[in-house]
Amino acid sequence: DIAPGAVTPRGGRTSFCEYKGIASYLDVAAGDRVEQAAAWVYRDPTPAYRALRDHVAFCPSRMDRCRLDDEVVQAQEGDFYGGWMTADLRGPFKGGPGTLGW
Repeated sequence: DIAPGAVTPRGGRTSFCEYKGIASYLDVAAGDRVEQAAAWVYRDPTPAYRALRDHVAFCPSRMDRCRLDDEVVQAQEGDFYGGWMTADLRGPFKGGPGTLGW
């Protein structure tokens, strides 16, 4: 469980998505553990993704576990996209070896 105040800005680190805009990264702290840049937020997303504004996304491979309802999710292969993979999703998915160019 993530306590309130456990997610803090990560010193100006950002990335750009051609669809959503600029993501700002956050550090996540729980107990004595700190995972640097393990979460991100879109403070000013593009109009098509405005519903994402200020919602925090966590990279499941960097957490002990993440849940969607009662299901423990798996991290998307390759860890670039930070996807939450669940049993009801069907691929193929980007992220694994040989998928960079498609």
